[in-house]
Amino acid sequence: MLEKPQDNPEDYPALGRAISWVDRPGSLRKIIAALAIICVLTFLADFTYEKHGEFAVEDLPGFYAVFGFVGFSGLIVLARFLRVLIKRPEDFYGNKAVDGEVYPPDQLDISEQGDA
Repeated sequence: MLEKPQDNPEDYPALGRAISWVDRPGSLRKIIAALAIICVLTFLADFTYEKHGEFAVEDLPGFYAVFGFVGFSGLIVLARFLRVLIKRPEDFYGNKAVDGEVYPPDQLDISEQGDA
């Protein structure tokens, strides 16, 4: 079995090296915490100015944050419902699917890759 080559961040392009911190342990927790702080600060900033909305509900503090959250959550629920309606079995296309084709082993171009 071939060994997977070790990743060396020194070989990454500049952008890859700049964002390689995302793969480190604990980064997900930091990203979620940063997003939560940004959301709270944005919500609190909504109290700092006078609003002039078309409808009275738009003048409520945090209206757009709540509206966006409810709308996005609604899209997720709707997507789950639609998945139930349009989901097809794995063998839906039967033998006409490209991945369902069986190739004769003697006609496949299989080459052994060794360590170069």
